[in-house]
Amino acid sequence: MRLYRFLLVMCGLLLMVNFAEADGDDVLKRVIQLPKMKGTVYTLLGKVSEQSGCLFVYDSKLINNDASAKTKGKAYSLREMIYEIVGNDKLTLKVIGKHILILPPGGGGKSPIEALPISSQPVYHSISGRLLDRETGNPVVNATVAVRGTSIGNVSNQDGAFKLSLPDSLKESQVAFSHLGYVLQEIPASALMGRDNVLSLDPKVIPLQEVLIRLVEPNRLLHEMMEERERNYSMNPVYLTTFYREGVQLKNKFQSLTEAVFKVYKAPVNEPYALDQVKLLKKHRIDNRENTDSLIAKIRAGIQACLQLDLMKNLPDFFALDAPDNPYVYTSGDVTFIDNRCVNVIYFRQREGVKGPLYCGELYIDSEKDALVQARFEVQPKYIKQATRLFVVRQAQKMRLSTRKIVYTVSYKLWNGKYYIHHIRGDLYFKIKRKNWLSSNPQLHTWFEMVTCHIDTEHVNRFSRAERLPTHTVFAETHFKYDESFWEDFNFIPLESELGKVMEKVALKIEKVGDETQDN
Repeated sequence: MRLYRFLLVMCGLLLMVNFAEADGDDVLKRVIQLPKMKGTVYTLLGKVSEQSGCLFVYDSKLINNDASAKTKGKAYSLREMIYEIVGNDKLTLKVIGKHILILPPGGGGKSPIEALPISSQPVYHSISGRLLDRETGNPVVNATVAVRGTSIGNVSNQDGAFKLSLPDSLKESQVAFSHLGYVLQEIPASALMGRDNVLSLDPKVIPLQEVLIRLVEPNRLLHEMMEERERNYSMNPVYLTTFYREGVQLKNKFQSLTEAVFKVYKAPVNEPYALDQVKLLKKHRIDNRENTDSLIAKIRAGIQACLQLDLMKNLPDFFALDAPDNPYVYTSGDVTFIDNRCVNVIYFRQREGVKGPLYCGELYIDSEKDALVQARFEVQPKYIKQATRLFVVRQAQKMRLSTRKIVYTVSYKLWNGKYYIHHIRGDLYFKIKRKNWLSSNPQLHTWFEMVTCHIDTEHVNRFSRAERLPTHTVFAETHFKYDESFWEDFNFIPLESELGKVMEKVALKIEKVGDETQDN
């Protein structure tokens, strides 16, 4: 009899959940109870998510995440609980699937798009916001933001901020947010337009049984990855529209920033000696150095580094599994998820007794397709100082640089059954020592990154000699006419808030090269 009652209760709960998902009003009428507690608005809304299974989307200008809030320990409807936490019962709540949108009173009226005359409607619509870890509130860095069914995408920056520009034809599409170890979220693009959205990603919990079942021998998994290489990656050339950024920071002070939009001719994965090519579409540079600065640091061959870091085309030495002198050892790691796909983690490091600056890191391999989907690796910290000559081309007479940390991250995105290079980032840290100076040695941080925003597989041909951009030079010194409508309909990685404040102060220093123009 007890079992019968238990089954009845479970069926009732399932029916209630399904019914609630089908009717937004019923979701908001659901009764929940939180203990009497204090915290930030973000923390308490997270507690509501835990009980209700709903996730919140709202404008950061409408709701202050860090504002203090409290609950009284009483049972409330979901609607009442939200109002109590945010302190405003005039807001509009709208349920879309498992998401609850918190909107201005009256729903915010017409969107900026709908409010314009038909003849004045823009061709592109912008979606922006921040991605946060629901449990910790920390930014989710380098998360993938992609439009389902298309090759359009971007990544979040170091603050978790993202921006995506969509053509009018995709305003009713689904936008997916994913990151290593988090549950994939999909939200209609139309629900995100016109606001600076705050979204929370749930960490993906993996049952212990699944970890035990999927534990594999690392060398065998890597061999299978190499065997499936031609099936998982493009055997035909493609065009990639990419956003590129490189910067220099000295003593935590921003010195220079160069940003550009490229069209990249990507040669087939199985043709390692067929060089990739780059065509420059847009470029601007901001210089924040003072006349009194005694040190000028420049990044050389940052673009070439991005091309070389396509690991599945330019196989690194840690993939030379069968080499008789292979200096690496591999071990199995965790099981996690990327874009709701299960991946195995393989750790690698140089063998004991092998000296010199080699690499160590983690490889993330799709357990179903045996494809590399992400990699993070760095120069072995034990030998990092020996790597200086590999990364420093020229030094000033009275200064000496030594490497402190070199880290790379590489990710691939699945589209139409193939994996394409998606995001590449390199962070290089150096210590500067001035001869005959007793002051502390400042740190120099240089970085570069490239993200694929669009993939085109039609009518792909190599660029002419006149169109090609040299990739081994100092890109910041490449002359190109500045375009005031630089961003327009291009996707780009937003600047971090700290860097953005600096940009506002030095906006007038944006390099506007008018003498020399490079053909588009």
